[in-house]
Amino acid sequence: MAIESVNPATGERLRSFDEESPDTVERKLARAAAAWDGWRRTPIAARAAVLSRAAEILDGEKDSFGRLMTLEMGKLAADAAAEAHKCATACRYYAENAQAFLEPEVVAEGPGSRDEIQLQPLGAVLAVMPWNFPFWQVIRFAAPALAAGNVGLLKHASNVPQCALALEDLFRRAGAPDGVFQTLLIGSGAVEKLIGDDRIAAVTVTGSEGAGRAIAAAAGRHLKKSVLELGGSDPFVVLPSAELDRAVATAVKARTVNAGQSCIAAKRFVVAEAVYDRFAAAFTQAMKALVVGDPADPRTQIGPLATASIRDGVADQVAASVKAGARVLTGGRALERTGFYYEPTVLADVPADAPAARDEVFGPVAALFRVRDAGEAIAVANATPFGLGAAAFTRDPAEAERLARELAAGSVFINGMVASDPRFPFGGVKRSGYGRELSIYGLREFMNVKTVRIAGMA
Repeated sequence: MAIESVNPATGERLRSFDEESPDTVERKLARAAAAWDGWRRTPIAARAAVLSRAAEILDGEKDSFGRLMTLEMGKLAADAAAEAHKCATACRYYAENAQAFLEPEVVAEGPGSRDEIQLQPLGAVLAVMPWNFPFWQVIRFAAPALAAGNVGLLKHASNVPQCALALEDLFRRAGAPDGVFQTLLIGSGAVEKLIGDDRIAAVTVTGSEGAGRAIAAAAGRHLKKSVLELGGSDPFVVLPSAELDRAVATAVKARTVNAGQSCIAAKRFVVAEAVYDRFAAAFTQAMKALVVGDPADPRTQIGPLATASIRDGVADQVAASVKAGARVLTGGRALERTGFYYEPTVLADVPADAPAARDEVFGPVAALFRVRDAGEAIAVANATPFGLGAAAFTRDPAEAERLARELAAGSVFINGMVASDPRFPFGGVKRSGYGRELSIYGLREFMNVKTVRIAGMA
């Protein structure tokens, strides 16, 4: 199987890699197991120093890392450099907080006795990662895992192999010992066998619902810890008291970040009828005015979708939604040009069973829903099998508290766009997965939370 890097702006094949052989994978597994025995015993300060150095490299070379992301998956140049910088902030966060996060929690202490809770690393963590944030989503797992004393094996998406290799090289240059972080250039068909290997302690996956189900099933059969961050069909609620201009501007950004290829991008816009017509008109006009083009051009606001199949899938979802009764306010077609481009699109009157209402649309396509009040807005927002993020705009404090409490999601942002941050846990509910990344909670996912009671030492 060839693992190919293709420029989505042009369709040009950049590089091709052969899938690694079983013998190569075996050597890397053995190297990871040997590395863990030393890495887990390495002082926390020394592990933190590796993350600090990784942060320095990421910031110092953010433009070159960004160009690689732009070439492999079409991310806007400015956004790609910003992604590298965000990775640096996560590495610094764990470098600065690892010591405090990993301190034993003393429950009771007396003469000759001590009862405490210790956190100890599990071993090698297999990470199955997607292409849409090719650096950030890897660092999101790697920084806390390595800080905790685990080692990482990365099976990245097959369309971003150069990003995968650059990440392995990043940690090597930062001073991580051999085997602490390795990239596996393998296809998805090799993942289940890997999970069954005794040297793999746990698995984390960010990706589609289908991928999550398959990997969780394999992890369950082998009694391995798993963390799943899957799809989202995030609602964006606008209530009558909202500051409308701000809501519209944020809505456009929230729907089109990364050309709409984000699990936490807003996808369903649930708007109170008192402001629906004004919001819909302004939002549609703003979406229509976006500049689509070469992601390396600083004037571009919407780049290509990452692959031809993703573009075609978005086109099929829109066509099926229109056939079901949705109305196109702007866009609604793939662009006839070189590369994998799709027009910024706004759909109205979307039936509840249409793909744009029911499924995750991974492209710059927004679905509008008109509701009577806050109660109906919450019901429509929650009428999805997903529960990753939710945003809502209101200036009524009571409404804000109600929305924060009742929206079924792992993250709720009031008067702002949903985004991940190293300081806060990230993950979802329902079919958006389970477990958390980032913050102290993400670090604890791949730890043995060990009870230790020592007595009779007086």
